[in-house]
Amino acid sequence: MPLWDPHLAAAEIRRNADRGVHAVCFSEIPGNLGLPSIHDADGHWLPFFEACNETDTTINMHIGSGSKMPSTSSDAPAAVGSTLTFANCCFSMVDWLLSGHFTTFPKLQIAYAEGQIGWIPYILERADAVWEDNRGWGGIADKVLEPPSDLFRKHVYGCFFDDAFGLQSIADIGENNVTYETDYPHSDSTWPHSSKIAEEQTRGLTEEQIYKVLRGNAINMLHLEDYRAADKAAGISVFSS
Repeated sequence: MPLWDPHLAAAEIRRNADRGVHAVCFSEIPGNLGLPSIHDADGHWLPFFEACNETDTTINMHIGSGSKMPSTSSDAPAAVGSTLTFANCCFSMVDWLLSGHFTTFPKLQIAYAEGQIGWIPYILERADAVWEDNRGWGGIADKVLEPPSDLFRKHVYGCFFDDAFGLQSIADIGENNVTYETDYPHSDSTWPHSSKIAEEQTRGLTEEQIYKVLRGNAINMLHLEDYRAADKAAGISVFSS
């Protein structure tokens, strides 16, 4: 999307929605790009958010889409940053849950790519505690009208490719909020063993949960109606040969 102009972005959202495209890429932390944050008091991004809300367009944010990857210092080894790749997703998700935009735009949905999911339960627990105890002085009482964990389950998708712990916590995350990726072909992925690892890590889930995580939730997120109808007609089983 044209990040430099939210009105042009809104027009592009509507143009693509007319073609059946219901996803757009956005910056996880636009302030890192020198752009207004999603909290901007002048409502800089509101035309864009309104267009996404109207057209069922999911706002997708990939790690690093704020053009600044997390680390601890300029001289920390690359492995430190690689371990912390989820952190920007974490910061961004808290931004959104406490922004009030899900109150203003009740159909708005966001998704995080390559951020994994194991960190989500604690963040929801912490955000709920802050909302419950501190919202009166925390600047959110008049715009975040329900617990952040409820907003998460209505509006947010997490994405994983190698997160056994996250899948063990799926009841705390929400089986309708988890999607799968292989992240082919770069080094931080499960390729060429993606299918094997996905099967191993989802072994503790029900067949319905496996379908949701590996396929069904993505179909819902992207409004792929033809695929949903075809799956239903075929009685699809995720790992059938």
